[in-house]
Amino acid sequence: MTAHAFMTLQFLLTAFIVCLAPGIGVVYTLSMTLGGGLRAGLLATLGCTLATVVHLGAALLGLAAVLHTSAVLFQAIKWAGVLYLLWMAWGMLRGTGTLEVRAERPGEAGRIVWRGILLNLLNPKLPMFFVAFLPQFVTPGADAQMQLLTLGAGFVAMTFGVFVLYALLAGTMRARVLASDRAMAWMRRAFAAAFGALAVRLAAERA
Repeated sequence: MTAHAFMTLQFLLTAFIVCLAPGIGVVYTLSMTLGGGLRAGLLATLGCTLATVVHLGAALLGLAAVLHTSAVLFQAIKWAGVLYLLWMAWGMLRGTGTLEVRAERPGEAGRIVWRGILLNLLNPKLPMFFVAFLPQFVTPGADAQMQLLTLGAGFVAMTFGVFVLYALLAGTMRARVLASDRAMAWMRRAFAAAFGALAVRLAAERA
């Protein structure tokens, strides 16, 4: 096995573990699938993946360095993300959050995708994560920029694939959850708590 092949295998395994870890995108995808079905979950996956593409592009264009040096910009984006997560948690508790949407309603599909994009865009840590993560797997002596683009594309594809798996898993549980009003109530509280916890975690992060 060549060094390049080993690094590729190592990268894919590491990227899989990173994507598998519960975060904003995972919580949103699960809540959308349980509330609106598999189609809603796949739309949420699309939105979260598109946000990952934007963050990757920002990292490669140098925005991560700007965020790192501009405390004001970093804090502004971070607190906007905190407030949006808290708004999602409040909507969940009131019964107007993501567990109530239906992807087949006019205009709802676009809103599902947009929420997924916005939730992930308002995390200023992601472009800096790409800057710190991707170069670890670049092979010396080759076109570094092309390798970064290839690795970034691989990470985006991995994100989409893992989130689809989460949506499929939630889809198999949906019938049981919907059959019980008590289960739905507890699920709503659980997702509200999850969004709240993510808001607290984001608020505690430093540039």
